[in-house]
Amino acid sequence: MEGLVRRILSTLFVTACVLVATPTTGHAAATWTKAGTTVAVACGSSTLSQAANWYFPATTTPKALVYLQHGFSRSNANMDALAGKYADAGFLVFAPTLPSSTAGNNCAVNNTGDNTAFLNNVAGWLGELTTSTSNLAKSYTTAAGKAGRTGQAPPAKYVIAGHSAGGDAVTYIANRLRTTYPAAFANLKFLQLLDPVLSPNGTNMATGLAGLAGTSLPIYAISSPPYTANSQASGTTELIKDVPRSFLGVRLTTGSHCDAEGASTNFLCTLLGGTSKAANVTALQTFAVNWANDAVAGTSTAIYYPGGTYYQGLLTAGTITTLSGS
Repeated sequence: MEGLVRRILSTLFVTACVLVATPTTGHAAATWTKAGTTVAVACGSSTLSQAANWYFPATTTPKALVYLQHGFSRSNANMDALAGKYADAGFLVFAPTLPSSTAGNNCAVNNTGDNTAFLNNVAGWLGELTTSTSNLAKSYTTAAGKAGRTGQAPPAKYVIAGHSAGGDAVTYIANRLRTTYPAAFANLKFLQLLDPVLSPNGTNMATGLAGLAGTSLPIYAISSPPYTANSQASGTTELIKDVPRSFLGVRLTTGSHCDAEGASTNFLCTLLGGTSKAANVTALQTFAVNWANDAVAGTSTAIYYPGGTYYQGLLTAGTITTLSGS
């Protein structure tokens, strides 16, 4: 039954909500500036040009880059609210739209055949960022011009975050950086998984976690309880199984799969995932941003971890439970 439900949901999503974000000009927000452009990525013998949003913080020296990846049959527009929270905190945010399903070539965020060659190319965005002619560097330069930030290099340190099937994809990408771009991997400070969901084919998340578990890279999830919309918490279960650490993040006890999208979600997520509670969205955004702050700075702000006042308040209220590895 679960497999049938997944196929039905997949068909609904693919046919009804493959969203293509239109490149935009710079857009000023209260404490950050959003610039829309495109980013190129190789797909077999061809090249895709994908929509990409960049969020420039008020500070001219961002603390780190956040690569924020949407999930299956979603777009970067659905990550807008969380991207803004990272930018508010001083991060430069890169949020691309990747295909969710492509006929025959497996160039998609969701692995329905074997998308590893495509994800290897996506990993190259970060691995080759310091080369001015690379795809991500050119996207950044274009966006910086629109945002009035010309002449500024992107920060060396970075964070990778992925929602849903995007969590499956970015785990593989992070490990690909470890094996293929070790200099870039040394600057990866944090992997944030937002209610991750395993792809229907392949072992991308398991492969990624097998390579990352022995490193010092912090890997935390913010998850909702097991139910149909997150494939019975398949990605969170994989994380707990594969990474034997005492702290792996939190589960929002009444969470929705749409929590990571916050105010930028839409009915196509809430129809199948349920409407988010404001308190859960706030908790997710608070943990995600502050854990990233700590990982980049090499600090540990006690209130956001077990034993700390903010964390324990949510734990006592029953809002969260702690995730730990087996």
